[in-house]
Amino acid sequence: MTDLLDVPAAKGDGSDAASDPTWWRQAAVYQIYPRSFADSDGDGIGNLRGITSRADYLAALGIDAVWLSPFYPSALADGGYDVADYRDVDPRIGTLDDFDEMVAALHGAGIRVVVDIVPNHTSDLHEWFREALASPKGSPARDRYIFRDGLGADGELPPADWTSTFGGPAWEPVGDGQWYFHHFATEQPDLNWDNPEVREDFLHTLRFWSDRGVDGFRIDVAHMLTKDLPAPGEPLPPQAELEAMPRDGRHPLFDRDDVHEVYAGWREVFDAYDPPRTAVAEAWVESAERRARYASKEGLGQAFNFDLLEADFDAAQFRRIITANLELAATSGSSTTWVFSNHDVVRHATRYGLPPRGDRPGKGGAEWLLAGGPERELDRAAGLARARAATMLELALPGSSYLYQGEELGLHEVADIPDDERQDPSFFRNPGVDMGRDGCRVPLPWTTDGPSFGFGDGPAHLPQPAWFADHAAGAQDGVEGSTLELYRAALALRRKLQTGEELEWLETGPADVLAFRRPNGWVSVTNFGDAPVPLPDGEVLLSSAPLDGGVLPGATTAWVMAR
Repeated sequence: MTDLLDVPAAKGDGSDAASDPTWWRQAAVYQIYPRSFADSDGDGIGNLRGITSRADYLAALGIDAVWLSPFYPSALADGGYDVADYRDVDPRIGTLDDFDEMVAALHGAGIRVVVDIVPNHTSDLHEWFREALASPKGSPARDRYIFRDGLGADGELPPADWTSTFGGPAWEPVGDGQWYFHHFATEQPDLNWDNPEVREDFLHTLRFWSDRGVDGFRIDVAHMLTKDLPAPGEPLPPQAELEAMPRDGRHPLFDRDDVHEVYAGWREVFDAYDPPRTAVAEAWVESAERRARYASKEGLGQAFNFDLLEADFDAAQFRRIITANLELAATSGSSTTWVFSNHDVVRHATRYGLPPRGDRPGKGGAEWLLAGGPERELDRAAGLARARAATMLELALPGSSYLYQGEELGLHEVADIPDDERQDPSFFRNPGVDMGRDGCRVPLPWTTDGPSFGFGDGPAHLPQPAWFADHAAGAQDGVEGSTLELYRAALALRRKLQTGEELEWLETGPADVLAFRRPNGWVSVTNFGDAPVPLPDGEVLLSSAPLDGGVLPGATTAWVMAR
């Protein structure tokens, strides 16, 4: 294989990264779930100093940016997505000084910083919500949230039969005949985005973190902010009616057209900085066309594409999804994003080791978790081989790649967490229906031994399985063929090769083989099948599995420089 140093760098290889306003278009972004990344003080919870201590590891991995899941003060009713103060750090995770030191360390390593913003709801411990509970009906404090009078003689019944995403009712009584709306956990009251004070306060938050050196923002449930509910005193539609309404921009709760007025204001804030701050929307919407609105240059600029995350390891599905999203990106003027794993879904090494999902609903692998994760249904070796092949294909695509902590170690989902040690509210609010997301949030293994495999000096906040020892970063560092070394090589090579935002599909013959050529002549070819197939002519730069002669094994991707 060609030495990486012998491959000529592509234009825009990151040498002018500090001032490049378009860095995000082709970036490799690594998601850090702070509580589960690295613990510097032995209390079992990851922290900002832990991230700072791993800056060299992140630099050696070859990423362009990190995205931090929420690190704000929180009661952890939803893993930190219940924010009590948007302009501070949870004391269990660190301080603002620790944050500044982390940003300086990452910037010094050539890594940008993206932070999570959670604008749909606050924690019930937020000072605004505490004020709302202490204030009377109709007060300005309650107008920051969505309060309604209950039904019945004394308001003892909820104003509607709406169901929370995490299970159970979406309306919670406050004891005076009124109820507040929470789309997620009870501890996460939804904000009223018709309130000018709410809008102005979030502009303040965006400036606060931008002034501290943050390079961009990931916007949680970006499609849910604005709502169009009947006026107080008027009846709310029933749940069945909500579910039947089309999500075409007029739904009262989801993906409303007027949400883009909010993001136009945010864009003015972003563009006031040099270089402009970036943003990416988490927008679960009805169509790719609807998603493109969030990625407009007048709005957030980029939106997550979860299509590959929801697909089987299948050549036809991959080609259809890739083609559609590249066409959409060209139309919108943005660049697309690619993602296989994150803090909300079963890890893709596990998903690919299970029977194909096909048309079954859910985020892939949920049925396996509900069954307790029986090993007889999971082919770990096949799942990891497919995950490695899929990731190499992803990194060869034009656009941004979003990687989730631990996937570079080949981690599988941790299914066997005792019920009394789980933390995700979706598990507790939907017993027997939803196993929650704790399995992908288990703290990382850094060493092969110790009370938490090097995560910290004591036990981790979620139990780690014994098999983590074999996947620890220390067990893979410098080991040829390890998943960690594959990621390092692929990311280094990607940075040198990545240029332009086009690809050309190549005819391969077998239906389960995909190949495409990038503008400077390199080819990515993936064998989704089981039988080996001939490799394209050229010099092999990298492969996700060992090659034998001129053939590509099943569940393998190779990058080839055409002669």
